[in-house]
Amino acid sequence: MKLNRFIAICMMCMAFVCTTAKQRKAVYVVVDGIPADYIDRLQPPVIGSIGAQGHYAHAYTGGEPNEYSATPTVSAIGYTNILTGTWMNKHNVNGNSNLSPRYNYWTIFKVAKEQKRNYTTGLFSSWIDNRTVLIGEGKPETGNVKIDFVADGFELDTINFRRRKDDLHIFDIDSLVCRKAAESIRTDAPDLSWVYLWYTDSGFHLYGNSQFMDYYVLRTDAQLQQIWEAVKYREANFDEEWMVIITTDHGRTDNGYGHGGQTDRERSVWIATNVKQVNQHFASATLSLVDIHPTLCRWMGFEVPKERSWELDGIPFIGKTDIADLTSEVNDGKITLKWASDASNNRATIYMATTNNFANGGHDKWEKVGTTSARNEQFTIDLAKYPASKFYKFAVVTKNNHLTRWYIPK
Repeated sequence: MKLNRFIAICMMCMAFVCTTAKQRKAVYVVVDGIPADYIDRLQPPVIGSIGAQGHYAHAYTGGEPNEYSATPTVSAIGYTNILTGTWMNKHNVNGNSNLSPRYNYWTIFKVAKEQKRNYTTGLFSSWIDNRTVLIGEGKPETGNVKIDFVADGFELDTINFRRRKDDLHIFDIDSLVCRKAAESIRTDAPDLSWVYLWYTDSGFHLYGNSQFMDYYVLRTDAQLQQIWEAVKYREANFDEEWMVIITTDHGRTDNGYGHGGQTDRERSVWIATNVKQVNQHFASATLSLVDIHPTLCRWMGFEVPKERSWELDGIPFIGKTDIADLTSEVNDGKITLKWASDASNNRATIYMATTNNFANGGHDKWEKVGTTSARNEQFTIDLAKYPASKFYKFAVVTKNNHLTRWYIPK
């Protein structure tokens, strides 16, 4: 009897070990300013191998043209779109200098540090402002958020990285950043990391679409191999499961030299991930950079307060979703919200707020205005039934995700 009991206990222990989830970790890499057609044509091997293990897709940046969320396709703006899961009308980063981010729209690193568990973070970057300004490390406005493992600021070192022809000292910095990131992933294994590489944007500004940039896009891709190998090392030797995301912050003008506008090529970006189980949104035309933040939150199991979650402009491209692509039409004082549905029978509950106190650190009162089936794909609100306002924001909430949209009367 004792032997049978011992065997039963052993079997229970083995079942527990087999069903216990691996520890999830994530690293995302922003390779600056490479339009999607460049990746399609050159087929960079490392990005390709990551996408082959999981998925690769085109995406967009720049918000919605000619609408309140229209966002310049500029570098620091693009990084912040990813960091906060919002467009410029919310995060307020409007260029590459003299920046005043609205830190109330939390970066993914602030979200990580607000969890009950102690999640470690890493930043490996060619530009120190990513940490000191965009993330706002050590600032009272961010609650003195701190990154645990850092390698950045090398662009300020004019002795070891003296200016070289064609700005190739920046490529040298990128090389060091990749090496530092790979070393930290192997030894420190931060739970959440961001790697930023700068040179591709500098090269395009100098040479546009060219053989020169063909060469350096491929050389930059080759640098990513050490990060990819470090992730595979961790998965092979530790009880870990890693999400890797490789992306860019913006596309380019037709000649490749510039960016910042709303042309198709400037808005054209891409996402590669090693994760096999993506949802249908990943293959949709509305996949965008602001989807990366909520995807990382879902992958890591981060809990985000409702009032903050309802400010996000993106949705996760992993896990279940019920609705996507929220738009609005206004006619005779009525606003009709429309969305795409996966034919889910789940209910959609619609909420409305007529203030935007959140942007300045305050709170908004969200009022429930109705419910419908998610697969009805629309809901009309008669604004005449509510006090008049110069500003409205809406949240359509289902079991598995939510969508948000603003309406600003002209």
